[in-house]
Amino acid sequence: MRVIFMGSPQFSVPALKALVAAGHEIVAVYSQPPRPKGRGHAVEKTAVHVAAEEMGLLVRTPPTFKNDQAVKEFQELDADIAVVVAYGLILRKPILDAPRLGCLNIHGSVLPRWRGAAPIHRAIEAGDTETGITTMRMDIGLDTGPMLLIEKTPITSQDTYQTIHDRLSIIGAELIVKTIADLPQITPQIQTDTGVTYASKITKEESIVDWNLSAEAIERKLRAFIVWPGLWTSYKNERIRLHDVEIVDQSGAPGTVIGLPFVIACGDKALSVKTLQREGKNKQTVDEFARVSNVAVGDAL
Repeated sequence: MRVIFMGSPQFSVPALKALVAAGHEIVAVYSQPPRPKGRGHAVEKTAVHVAAEEMGLLVRTPPTFKNDQAVKEFQELDADIAVVVAYGLILRKPILDAPRLGCLNIHGSVLPRWRGAAPIHRAIEAGDTETGITTMRMDIGLDTGPMLLIEKTPITSQDTYQTIHDRLSIIGAELIVKTIADLPQITPQIQTDTGVTYASKITKEESIVDWNLSAEAIERKLRAFIVWPGLWTSYKNERIRLHDVEIVDQSGAPGTVIGLPFVIACGDKALSVKTLQREGKNKQTVDEFARVSNVAVGDAL
């Protein structure tokens, strides 16, 4: 098929490579424009942009589809289908209607649970025991289109955002190839209003620990936010990022040190910190931190 691929982050790259390997003709790759990143503000291309150029594919990076020229250029590609995965732009109806067979989306949840921007983060944070990939036919709503194929995967107590991200990225690549191959035989399943949840975008403000939450809730949030924005607290006027923690069956006033080397009471139970990072410093073990910071029982965070 003549395929337009639309994606931006590393999560999308396996799907692009899988479509090429399956023999589809990628007539164009659309990705977010290069933008300044990091402390040096060097302009960087997206992971999809880089991968597409390495494969010799045409790359387009319109900042918006609100102008008629961008829509016209898209329509003139005369594609059979468009595959969209973590692209980052809202697609107007003229774009959705342009490919002969419409636009298909790879979404990182079992719809209709966790529609929206951050389904992996929110599934881990909420304590879900499974997630998955849904391929669907796109409409003008937010992840509301008819579902095509679903593949599930468990979320274990050891999983983090990164492990689920990597697993779903591969599942999505395999599932979109199967979806396109089986498209004539697939009966789209209309989403119902039952079980709908929304995965709102992650904000930096959420990275601050609320010690009134249960230890289980904080530990899940740590695993969900492990890549970005992290999970931070303040101790002796210094910002501290938590990395590895263990839930322990102890209690005390939330946000106080109740054991050494660094056991902190939560709203329910407590967290024993194993590794952490002082702002601007390298990650260190809790023993190293405790020696430098003179941790004492009763200290407040």
